[in-house]
This record gives sequence, C-alpha cells and structure tokens, in this order.
Amino acid sequence: MGAYGSAFGASAVANHFTVLQACLLSLLLFSGASQFAVIGVMGAGGSAASAIATSTLLGTRNALYGLRMSSILKHKGWRRAIGAQITIDESTGVALSQSNEVDARKGFWYTGLGVFLFWNLFTLMGALGANAIGDPSAWGLDAAVPAAFLGMLWPRLKERATWAVAAASLVLALVLVPNVPAGVPIISCALIAIVVGWRSE
Repeated sequence: MGAYGSAFGASAVANHFTVLQACLLSLLLFSGASQFAVIGVMGAGGSAASAIATSTLLGTRNALYGLRMSSILKHKGWRRAIGAQITIDESTGVALSQSNEVDARKGFWYTGLGVFLFWNLFTLMGALGANAIGDPSAWGLDAAVPAAFLGMLWPRLKERATWAVAAASLVLALVLVPNVPAGVPIISCALIAIVVGWRSE
C-alpha cells in the first residue's frame, strides 16, 4: 500500500498537481483508482468535470461496499462518517472474510485505518520525492497511472467474458483517445462492462 501511495504522490506531481493538492486528494477522496483517474484525466488536459465524472464512476463500488458493510458495522453519528471514509476494497475484503461480525468489525477498522495512515504518509513521501528529483516526467512517472490500473485489472482477468470485455475496451480506448477529450474513453469503456453485465444477468 505504501508503494502504491508513493506512486500516486509522484504521479500527481508529474501531472502538475502541487504536493498539497496530492495530499488533499489522498486525505479527502481516499480511493486509489478514483485518485489516479483524477490526476490522469486532468494531467492529460481533461476538464475538472470529466475528471470528477470518471472518478465518480470508478468510486461507485465503494457505495456498494457501504451498503453491505452498514448491516455489519451498525454505526451512527461520527463513527458512521469515519467508517464511510475508510470503506475501500481492502477494509471491505478483510471484513467480509471473517467468520463472525465481531471479527469483521475489527478487521474493517484495523485495515481501513491502517491503509488510510500508510496511504497518506506515502502519498506525501512520493510527492516530496518527485519534487526532489527535479522534472518528474523525465523519470517516466507518467507510466505509473496506467501501470496502477493494469495492476488492479490483471488479477480480475480469470474468465473468457472478462477477457472479452477487456479486449473490447482496449480497442474502443485506442479509437477514442486521439479523437475525444480526456476522460471520455474511460467512461465509454466502463459502459461496455455495464452492457455486458446487464446482458449476462
């Protein structure tokens, strides 16, 4: 998680965000894929609206996690607000892999808070490190964003249907990237997954 957080911090600086902006994205948005989408879209010249739309689309899974976790956590008030902030892939995965609700709650909080701490610490380190080495783009840090997405995608490619969606998305992205504003290819490719998922239902 630390290595991924430092890659985000360095990539944010490489895409012309300040250290403060990179750290605020990690503190307030705190959803790796959505954060990479924001800096990727805006770094490529896309509008803030396009970056927000792409980030929101990628972050919808966290809302679904929240629906599932609310019946386990059963929190109200400030604990519910903090719980919502740390409802991510890792905290949900650890919680749901436990055999009872007590351990699920512990797993959720320990994992969520631990990831939050290390993600933010290493975002700062990555952003400061990118500033210290001079021009971050000279080091190829712009490749960190697509590499991070590929790292998240690769373990999910287990079935032929998933490979087909990935291949169709790749072709569509290659066609769209030179012809439409930044951010539109990501949203368009997500529609392929939605259509395939709907038809398979």
